Amino acid sequence: MSSELIGMENSHPRLTQLVVQARERAGSNPLAIALAYPCDALALHAAQRILRSGIARPLLVGPPDLIQRAGDEAEVDVRDFEIVASQRIPSDAALSAVKLARQGAVSALMKGSLHTDELMAAVVNKDAGLRGETRISHVFMFDLPRYPKLLALADCVVNIAPDLMTKRQILDNAIALLQKLGISAPKVAIVAALETVNAAIPATLDAQALVNMAREGAWPGAIVEGPCGFDNAISIQAARIKKIDSQVAGDVDLMLMPDLNAGNMLYKSFNYVGGGDSAGLVLGATVPIVLTSRSDSLQSRVASVAMAVLASPRF
Repeated sequence: MSSELIGMENSHPRLTQLVVQARERAGSNPLAIALAYPCDALALHAAQRILRSGIARPLLVGPPDLIQRAGDEAEVDVRDFEIVASQRIPSDAALSAVKLARQGAVSALMKGSLHTDELMAAVVNKDAGLRGETRISHVFMFDLPRYPKLLALADCVVNIAPDLMTKRQILDNAIALLQKLGISAPKVAIVAALETVNAAIPATLDAQALVNMAREGAWPGAIVEGPCGFDNAISIQAARIKKIDSQVAGDVDLMLMPDLNAGNMLYKSFNYVGGGDSAGLVLGATVPIVLTSRSDSLQSRVASVAMAVLASPRF
């Protein structure tokens, strides 16, 4: 294992394994990823680690003078990277990165030091963006100290109050990702406040409808149950106490959250209370997109790119 991965291995080893898996997939020809507006030390430290890990080849898209200034601050030699010049306006860097993806010059995008809405506005542009055939959504893959495998959450970032058909498309994207990651029969919990259907709680009605779709063959290979309370989805003991007969309880691979509020609070709880860390990816565009937060760890940033590599249509 390379020295670039050793420091990450002890903290969240399942995220490190994603990086190893991506490096093996990339082989001697790592795909190119456009890093949009990498004009701070955080973005350039990530670019350096991604390059050294061998999982992808970052192209720095932005104003060269600001990239150089950030490189000096970060003590990163920007001569190690190809720089695609843009104007000093972050939105111009976003448009340039999207153009590279449309031209096939890069196979993924990554957010640098611009705002999320600046990058995503270019991605969803009807005429010049990267809209795919399905709705755009987001997935986190969590490495939690007290859970035996990676756990996916969707959608905690993009879709605010998804209706039934939006939830179906979120599941389309998330299940396809898990299967690309080698989980051929993902176990899915449709999470709600209750594990019983209650007409006063629309999320439970949606869960019932999604389970019916699964029974009709919407997601071949996947095992979909719901509505599930968080407790009986994550814990087989909780399910047994409640006398719930489940193939998913305690072994869930993916939790579909009822809305962004619930998802956002849960993923931050996983990070700040549960000791977890995660890789995150935007799905549904024509290329995978890595959205990072300034508070994300370096391991999270690199593992997110690894997941983009594994999700790429190139493989």
